[in-house]
Amino acid sequence: MKTISEINGAIMTGNFTNDQLSSILDAVKFARAQLSKVNKRQFTVGSLVKFTSNRNGMTYTGKVEKVKIKFVLVATQMGRFNVPASMLEAV
Repeated sequence: MKTISEINGAIMTGNFTNDQLSSILDAVKFARAQLSKVNKRQFTVGSLVKFTSNRNGMTYTGKVEKVKIKFVLVATQMGRFNVPASMLEAV
């Protein structure tokens, strides 16, 4: 199995067609969606979770208020956040 850096290097230096790059992108989107589904199943209302914000780099801890189709509503001391399930970790 190749490492992430080897895969990234192969994609960046490869002579892929637009259709092949689209196929790679579709595979990544599918894998991300599957990861989100797996993560979403482990969270229920009241679960303690943590996540790191992409905007400011801060790590927030809070309770799950609602599990939606793609996002999870998390209540923290700083407010309520709609967080992608793939970004959450159980505390």
